[in-house]
Amino acid sequence: GQRSEEEEHHSLETFTFYLSEPLSKERVEAFSDGVYAIVATLLILDICEDNVPDPREVEEKFHGSLLEALSEYGPNYLAYFGSFVTIGLLWFVHHSLFLYVTKATRLMGLLNILSLAFIGGLPLAYQLTSEFAEKSHNEIEAIQVSCVITFFASIFQFAIWTTALLNEEETLHAFARYGGKEHAFMFAKLALYPCISLGAFFLTCLLSEFSTAIFHLMQIVIPFAFLALRIFVRIALTAIRSVMSLSRRKVILLEEEEACLSPNETLS
Repeated sequence: GQRSEEEEHHSLETFTFYLSEPLSKERVEAFSDGVYAIVATLLILDICEDNVPDPREVEEKFHGSLLEALSEYGPNYLAYFGSFVTIGLLWFVHHSLFLYVTKATRLMGLLNILSLAFIGGLPLAYQLTSEFAEKSHNEIEAIQVSCVITFFASIFQFAIWTTALLNEEETLHAFARYGGKEHAFMFAKLALYPCISLGAFFLTCLLSEFSTAIFHLMQIVIPFAFLALRIFVRIALTAIRSVMSLSRRKVILLEEEEACLSPNETLS
């Protein structure tokens, strides 16, 4: 039979309440740390399995020079370090995010699992970017796949932050709430990876010949961007506050001048 309006309203309330139910923050962090640790371990195993020169090959092909033999695996090592830095920085952002989250909800846990699902794809992205020939069509597509994986891994972290802001009094520390001391920096930190990975994806579509250089440049620039981000945010906030304080002073001076004028002068 048809469901009454009261039943539908009750089921909707149950669904929304289910998503906003509290979730153990400690278990979310422990599960996330375990996934990050496993993904980093997989990267280390991948680089150690097929990218170590054979001693006979070093003697015969490179005349006993280990450094020359290792230089042949240079692109693989570069892809490994870039992927490892990406995992490390995404873990750092995740740690900073949950440092300010006071209470996790089931919706935040769901978004966290979706982010971890794409984090788990980073070893695949490493293998793809180091597997194909340089400047080939497959390598360009592999780099674009890596940009997409990084984008979704980071955009779901940004979604966790947005979800926490919807009920910030219960879910966020006072420092990170809207207008708090760390709000602007946290927003910029969480938006950095989605913006740069999306920009790198479109640049590889437009400048396919330089896709490898663009992708590795993105991986190298982001750590320095994190270091410069806090300084930039501090300078921007200081400039905004100084402008607002100057405007307030002007308003106060005008009010004082009007108070000093006589009624006839004020009407004129």
